[in-house]
Formats: sequence, structure tokens, C-alpha cells
Amino acid sequence: MRIGELAARTGVGERSLRYYEQQGLLASDRTPGGHREFPERAVDRVIRIQELYAAGLHSSKIAQILPCMRDEDGGPSVRATPALVAELAGERDRIDRMIGDLVRSREVLDEVIEAASGRTPWTPPGPRLPDQAGPAAPGTAPDAAG
Repeated sequence: MRIGELAARTGVGERSLRYYEQQGLLASDRTPGGHREFPERAVDRVIRIQELYAAGLHSSKIAQILPCMRDEDGGPSVRATPALVAELAGERDRIDRMIGDLVRSREVLDEVIEAASGRTPWTPPGPRLPDQAGPAAPGTAPDAAG
């Protein structure tokens, strides 16, 4: 398939596909007229590259990882080395730290939103306990029977 079709099928721009090829992440053959011809499996490869970029990996790390992955299912191939597995575990730990930082940032943002809007803190939906009934409406007397 030509580069335009690969771009359309993956949602990745032609310029990015050329960059992937330049970085050794993607391979193509050339027609006699000099046009790039990509095999069908290039679709899975481009999707995998995008997933690895989304995970925060850079192109040189992706170039190390790709030969160790099967494009069809993303599983490891026989070329995955213990050293690479250790590096990837480190990358996963980095992502976990980023997730924790984002959760803390969201909590701070929630507090600011609550303070700015005058709302009470968010609580999960569910039945309210008697002590969560809230204040009596203005102008009403508390229940004397209780």
C-alpha cells in the first residue's frame, strides 16, 4: 500500500510515517518510480508505534523495543532480553509515578473548584445517612419530636 493509504488507515500523517521510516521504526519497499510501498502488516506496526509514543517512550527506545514485539498482538517475541524487560519495567514505574502525580493534581483541582464554587466536597452517590441530611431549610424549625 502507498503512504497515503497507510496514513488514512492509521490516522497518522504522512510526515510522521516518513519520520518513522527514517528512524528505523517502519520499513517500506520502493516502486520503480520511487514511491514507498508498505506491506499490510505496517498498519499494526504503526498502531504499535503510536501506543508506545502515547506511553511516553521516545523513538530510540521504541526502536529497541519493536524488534522484541509481535505486531499482531503486542506480545513479546523470543528476542526480548532480560535487560530490555528491566528497562521496560523502569518505564512502567515512571508511568505509575506520573499517574500518581496526576491523581494528586486532580485532587488539588477538585479542592479549588469546591472552594471557588462554595460547594461541599464531592461524595460518592448512595443513600444519605441521617447525619448527612444537611441543614434545615431557612425559616423552618428543627423537628421537636426527635
